[in-house]
Amino acid sequence: MSRGGKEVVCVTGASGYVASWLVKLLLHRGYTVKATVRNLSDPSKTEHLKAMEGAEERLELLEADLVEEGSFDSIIHGCVGVFHTASPVIIVTTNPQADLIDPAVKGTLNVLKSCHETKSVRRVVLTSSTAAVVYNGKAIGPDVVVDETWHSDPAFCQENKEWYILSKTLAEQAAWNFANENGIDLVVMNPGLVLGPLLQPTLNLTSQFVVDLIKGKSGFPFYQCVDVRDVAHAHIMGFEKSSASGRYVLVGESFTHHQLLQLLHKLYPSIVDAPTSMEENSIGVVSKKKAKSLGVSFMAMEVSLKDTVESLKEKNFLNF
Repeated sequence: MSRGGKEVVCVTGASGYVASWLVKLLLHRGYTVKATVRNLSDPSKTEHLKAMEGAEERLELLEADLVEEGSFDSIIHGCVGVFHTASPVIIVTTNPQADLIDPAVKGTLNVLKSCHETKSVRRVVLTSSTAAVVYNGKAIGPDVVVDETWHSDPAFCQENKEWYILSKTLAEQAAWNFANENGIDLVVMNPGLVLGPLLQPTLNLTSQFVVDLIKGKSGFPFYQCVDVRDVAHAHIMGFEKSSASGRYVLVGESFTHHQLLQLLHKLYPSIVDAPTSMEENSIGVVSKKKAKSLGVSFMAMEVSLKDTVESLKEKNFLNF
């Protein structure tokens, strides 16, 4: 697949954390980008995109509704590639079907249907998550290697009321089914907990986790982390490399809660207390082999975490 030039691509959910970096890197590589947002009149969704280098000449912002069938038809028309990143990220909800599952699944299918109708589209790159990989009840110990053959179990997600994880799992399943039935060249990215500097002016969920950790709130037993810049780069490689296919798990490093606190303390000893001794959860190894075949060389998490905190300070989400 040829790179850049005057080729036109679409990025859905372009105001998001990963998508904003994706738009930035695509513009840098010379692409013309059609970027969709939910609300064009909301400056928090558009101004940081308009300010990017190359945006004035090669960025078109468009409004689209994930659950409205056909709303992407005219947008995707003429595009050679589509990066579908748009999907709700909500952890607590009283109506998971309406808030999470319908927008994730129906939105993905609506975008893919528009791609199927548009003969110019060569490949679709879907942003999924490790949420659609590891949540299946299997024990993840130090001798276990997680890779692209792993899939989360919808029944297990439902049983444990993990609605966000269920939405990502069902959306990816629906995407593969539709792509296989309709001959769409689909590549899927499954990033872990995404860290790194923010381009958007709003606080996204994974950055909120860092704020909460620094403020002493409890977190998860373990974290499978990756830098946002690596994730955006992997998406582009997933489109450009003709050999790219299937799924790509994107995890640079894995940490227990204790280890992540230790790293934060090392970086900011006067702000983050050293973690007290606690029982460690054993964590599995996530294979980097397939991601590295794309040309992804993962950034050190110490650098990524420091860049996250400095970005949060710069945007006044942290004050110290």
